Amino acid sequence: MKKVEAIIKPFKLEEVKEALSGVGIQGLTVSEVKGFGRQKGHKELYRGAEYVVEFLPKVKLEIVISDDKLEAVVDAIVKAASTGRIGDGKIFVSHIEEAIRIRTGETGEIAIG
Repeated sequence: MKKVEAIIKPFKLEEVKEALSGVGIQGLTVSEVKGFGRQKGHKELYRGAEYVVEFLPKVKLEIVISDDKLEAVVDAIVKAASTGRIGDGKIFVSHIEEAIRIRTGETGEIAIG
């Protein structure tokens, strides 16, 4: 099993969710997060005063999938989240040792399906 974590722009969430649904993903976790990468934030003007916004709002998706769905999931996220501009985000993939469905006690890939 794999865990895919994707950090994307908030306005791309709906498109990414639809793309993931299109490749058979039935569940995911979404968190509102803040951060910065190469873009290093930006400057804004508020009531005549300029200030720096260092941490930009992002959305973090977490999806645990079977190994055979990895390529389709990553491709769907990349295509749906891309704007071609700096700050589109990142995808991280890690290995999951075990998954357990709390309600039934089912384990492994059965628990994530």
